[in-house]
Amino acid sequence: MISGMKTPPPSGQFLSVFMRVYPWLNNRMTVDEKWLALALTLARKGLGHTSPNPCVGAVIVSGGQLLGQGWHRRAGGPHAEIAAIRDARRRGGANFKSATLYVTLEPCCTHGQTPPCTDAIISGGFRRVVVGATDPNPAHAGRAFKILRRAGIQVTHGVLADDCAALNRAFNHWIVSGKPWVVAKAALTLDGALTLARDRRAQLTGRAALRDAHKNLRAASDAILIGATTARIDNPRLTVRGTNIAKQPLRVVVTRSGQLPEKLRLFTAAGRDRALVYQNQPWDEILRDLGRRGVTQLLVEGGADVHQQLAKKKLVNEVVLYYAPLLAADADLPRVPALINLPLAQPTLTVLGRDLKLRGVVKR
Repeated sequence: MISGMKTPPPSGQFLSVFMRVYPWLNNRMTVDEKWLALALTLARKGLGHTSPNPCVGAVIVSGGQLLGQGWHRRAGGPHAEIAAIRDARRRGGANFKSATLYVTLEPCCTHGQTPPCTDAIISGGFRRVVVGATDPNPAHAGRAFKILRRAGIQVTHGVLADDCAALNRAFNHWIVSGKPWVVAKAALTLDGALTLARDRRAQLTGRAALRDAHKNLRAASDAILIGATTARIDNPRLTVRGTNIAKQPLRVVVTRSGQLPEKLRLFTAAGRDRALVYQNQPWDEILRDLGRRGVTQLLVEGGADVHQQLAKKKLVNEVVLYYAPLLAADADLPRVPALINLPLAQPTLTVLGRDLKLRGVVKR
């Protein structure tokens, strides 16, 4: 909804325009929440581009006017706070003594690929900083707030915290556990079959569901995993198509025998150096190795045996099921009851053309 907004003009009462376009926000959100909602919209632009860094957005406001805005565009590039400061200065703003910086994630306070954002905030002379989510890294959580307060800057945190944390759910999980956030995705008939015939895998869902899977799942994932049977029968490319991303995800196959045809498309297509094969390795070992490679979100596309194993071992963090308006006549066709029966927290149901999409985080 909000993501369709264009970059606002460099001056003027932007917030009042924002509220006229989205009047339903007026009675439901505080001023801080409204500006942080805009920063969150900007942060979402980084999906598929920033990994293994989080998606972050920032806006600078003074007297109800938007002075600057920015988001983290790629790993190694300027953080959202720096992008917003630079944007404000391009627009002619240089004095932030009465300004508030809104940022979706606690600013970094240590040297990494870039200097600490807390240094830039302090040197900029900001009056106030409003933060959405706290840094998930236990070694850093809350440190930026103390640094900024010691510099005399007012700090408010926890505004739209759940929404801001949800955007970086995979990153947060990876930082704490060292393993990727596992998203199990499957296309099913209404009675739960993964296919309509054992000897071939026809596409069950329509174009809208396929576009959604590429844009909202594959593009947001660092790796896509399948089993050897799916590799042999479907011969997929495991690439992101139809949307712009910074880099293609790793293509992962798990196999017991190690006997995979050399002519599989995932080995011969462009980017074959991004293909990984794990033979007879425990799931925990596979996930930890992917985590070491910087995989924050792993998309699992099956087949049935892979989904069953991960679900039964309680390694699935999120489920996305695309239901086609079809029924399978054969009761012996492959199904994933362990996946279908996982308890989901606040699942969402979306209509995509003729199909239905069910998505939810697994309850623990």
